Amino acid sequence: MTANARQMLDPEIAPAIEAFPPFALSPESLAELRAGRFPLDVTLSDTVTRADHVVPGDPDVTVRVHQPFGTRAGDARACVYSIHGGGYVMGSYEMDDALLDRWCNALGVVGVSVEYRLAPETPYPGPIEDCYRGLVWTFERAEELGVDRSRIGVRGISAGGGLAAALALLARDRGEVQLAFQLLDCPMLDDRQITPSSRLEGLAVWSRDANEFGWRSYLGELYGRDDVPYHAAPARATDLSGLPPAFVSVGTVDGFRDEDVDYAVRLNQAGVPTELHVYPGACHGYQIAGDSAIARQAMRDADDWLARQVGRTSKV
Repeated sequence: MTANARQMLDPEIAPAIEAFPPFALSPESLAELRAGRFPLDVTLSDTVTRADHVVPGDPDVTVRVHQPFGTRAGDARACVYSIHGGGYVMGSYEMDDALLDRWCNALGVVGVSVEYRLAPETPYPGPIEDCYRGLVWTFERAEELGVDRSRIGVRGISAGGGLAAALALLARDRGEVQLAFQLLDCPMLDDRQITPSSRLEGLAVWSRDANEFGWRSYLGELYGRDDVPYHAAPARATDLSGLPPAFVSVGTVDGFRDEDVDYAVRLNQAGVPTELHVYPGACHGYQIAGDSAIARQAMRDADDWLARQVGRTSKV
């Protein structure tokens, strides 16, 4: 493919993307990137309470519970279990604060975000097991959190979307908890990087090299092998039946475009109700151009779909 991804960017998104500081992932640069890559200067609502809880284990896992003010034990609110992005190697559950704050207010849901361990220090299966333990904790404490156990779903973006898809597969396979929905925003699903979109030149924000670094870090000794488990790379799953209804979104100039579209199509073919949105001219991380028409449309699409899953009319 000769097209350059930069030339395919939506004109309204391009300036914000071009202003985004370039970075290169390496073992040497990772600590610095972790320390300064994600400024979180957001103002949160005083109508949502937030509390961190420790999930005991080896090691412990921390989850943050976001509740609309006045939520009481025994309430029957839907719950969004959220997994942050960062290529499996960066990020924090604090990145989900603003989104869950908004959904708590607009949809009356309880939000739970998980602080999973990062690669390469903790490769697969550590991060997905952290996410699973946090999910089981949420189910076990649903009543005291004011949550309806039958309306708990998972949401993730980028690597968090990959973990969310893997978590849906893991929950199905273990049979201990049942998810009500899965919202996958530009999910990172396929370690093989064999699709045309994964090989585009000039990919913005998340390059081919960054993608390889993320997968190498996450898979460790499994990287490059044919027997990578589908709980690590959900695109490798051949049986997608029995999964919860899904929402999948991605941009046309995102390296994940083809793997995400294929996953959504195969979910539908497996009988899983799946809504797919592909945004023209949008690259990975286009949400940084928050005032663009595409970013606003993508937000509305996700809000409206989630509102239908939780039985509410979106007020966002």
